[in-house]
Amino acid sequence: MTRPRKDGGFPPADMPVRTLHSGWMDLHLVGLTGPDGAVFERYVEDHGRAACVLPYNPDTRMALLVTLPRAALRFAGGGDVLEAPAGMIDEGETPVEAARRELAEEAGLEVEVLESAGAVFSSPGSTTERADLFLAAYSDAQRTGPGGGLDGENEHITVVEMPLADLWALMDGEAAVDAKTRLMVQTLRIRRPELFS
Repeated sequence: MTRPRKDGGFPPADMPVRTLHSGWMDLHLVGLTGPDGAVFERYVEDHGRAACVLPYNPDTRMALLVTLPRAALRFAGGGDVLEAPAGMIDEGETPVEAARRELAEEAGLEVEVLESAGAVFSSPGSTTERADLFLAAYSDAQRTGPGGGLDGENEHITVVEMPLADLWALMDGEAAVDAKTRLMVQTLRIRRPELFS
């Protein structure tokens, strides 16, 4: 029997799948059939769905972001990037619940209302990850802790509060940035352009 995907579903029954590694993430070699009937193989990384949330203060026109050491970026020769709080959706959680949990753990912020900003596939050529995106207005009174992530998870998160205008300038520039964060900043700017002036 084929292993279930990390999100609980199964690949199509007619898709040949060979699991190469199983752990926090699974790595599979899957077969696809081309238009000519020939079968070719591709690697698929599967670690489940994610929830991401961009918190912004409409009164101060600030956003809360995080930085943390990312092995893949350092492996590629880059440094840390600013990111919206995000994380994997745990079994039994909804995307909204996961976004609230990640916001509290990473940024020390408790919010009730989340506004959907859609969903994206992070890199459809190699991973199954689907990220549900949210915007969350907050006030200073909703800052309930320092954030920084959970003890024992080696996240080493730094919380950064910055003006939305500066964030937009960064996202609109030529530097490589986090894709999900760029999308949420662009969505917020379309919906609330007055916050960026």
